[in-house]
Amino acid sequence: MENNIEDADICVVGGSISGNYLCYLLSKKKIKKKIVVIEEHEEIGLPFQCAGIISKKLNQLIELPNDIVLNRVQVAKIVAPSGKFIRLSGKEQPYIIDRIALDRLFYDKIKKKDNISFYIGEKFKSFKYIKEKQQKLILIETTKRKLKVKMLIGCDGPLSSVGKLLGVRNENLFAAQIRINHSFDQNEAVMFFDPRWKELFGWIVPEGNNIFRIGLASSKKVSIKFKIFLKKLGIDINKIIDQQGGIIPYGVMNKSAFDNVLLLGDSAGQVKATTGGGIVMLLTAAKHAASCIQKCFTINNYSRKIVKKYYEKPCLATIGRQLKIHYLIRLVFERFSNEDFENLFRIIKTSNIEHLISLHGDMDFPKSMIIKLLKNFLVLKFLFRFLRKNLSLVIEIVKILKYLK
Repeated sequence: MENNIEDADICVVGGSISGNYLCYLLSKKKIKKKIVVIEEHEEIGLPFQCAGIISKKLNQLIELPNDIVLNRVQVAKIVAPSGKFIRLSGKEQPYIIDRIALDRLFYDKIKKKDNISFYIGEKFKSFKYIKEKQQKLILIETTKRKLKVKMLIGCDGPLSSVGKLLGVRNENLFAAQIRINHSFDQNEAVMFFDPRWKELFGWIVPEGNNIFRIGLASSKKVSIKFKIFLKKLGIDINKIIDQQGGIIPYGVMNKSAFDNVLLLGDSAGQVKATTGGGIVMLLTAAKHAASCIQKCFTINNYSRKIVKKYYEKPCLATIGRQLKIHYLIRLVFERFSNEDFENLFRIIKTSNIEHLISLHGDMDFPKSMIIKLLKNFLVLKFLFRFLRKNLSLVIEIVKILKYLK
């Protein structure tokens, strides 16, 4: 039996952007280790499951080829249930990207590396801890082989099989999206808020060349709600180019450090609850992960204590705090009635807040923007009245503020 077990140093489960970027970072490290990537789909980057709108910080984190950028958005239009809206424009101008090409970007850079092997069309099944020469190792079983490694990296999405075996389960939203030729504004991304899909929003994202991505995410009955949304927009479903479905983790960042194991990206809940986006967050976390993995091999210690110190804690200190703020914002929006949306939009329109958000707004790191907004008397008055009507929310907010300290 032992002769049928393959040896490697690291096994990465999931060949999307998080796993591929991590492998790319590890390939740059001085300590070269044998890495195996397990990807259940037959082709890297498929299926396409993303709205693909990412802040310009992406270009600060990675070298972004021009052909991956399909469009730039100059205006964010936010629509209340009544149809009233505010338009925000500023320095952000996020990218609309080819998400399939982004997933393949780092795969193409590392697929020919001698120390990295990709097993495509192969599904991770399980793992267990074993001891060999007094050292704790991991024995992995896939649909085609068994592997023995020192570290296992779970990059296998919101329904992470690696995470489940460790007792980690994400709370998830379900998303539906179509691509269609239409005459919407190609410089404008639109978000439609409605208590019927309170956990997130409906969206129109301009891909370029008169093609738009229209989608919606919710915790349940997403198909029914999506049909309502498309009808509201006057979309003829017979004219769609294609359609996608997906799952978005929802909440705050999960535990991500374990003996010989770490979780990265969607599997760790490293996703913004306000938008459902996570590319900037996972790229940031991947850098912490690569440094942690190098440290583990340098000192020959793969314990949860070390992984937590060099990976989970740095993540919590950077993206974790911001993800917590995103979740708090989302908790508030979830409780909004139609009247609350109307009142907030009126305040934004009449007190120069629209300009403030356009000037200082940040898709990924909203903390400084929130502090500026809370200095506005009308905003504070609105929040006080809102929270007084929603006392149970106050308790929930306090719990979140205590969590992850």
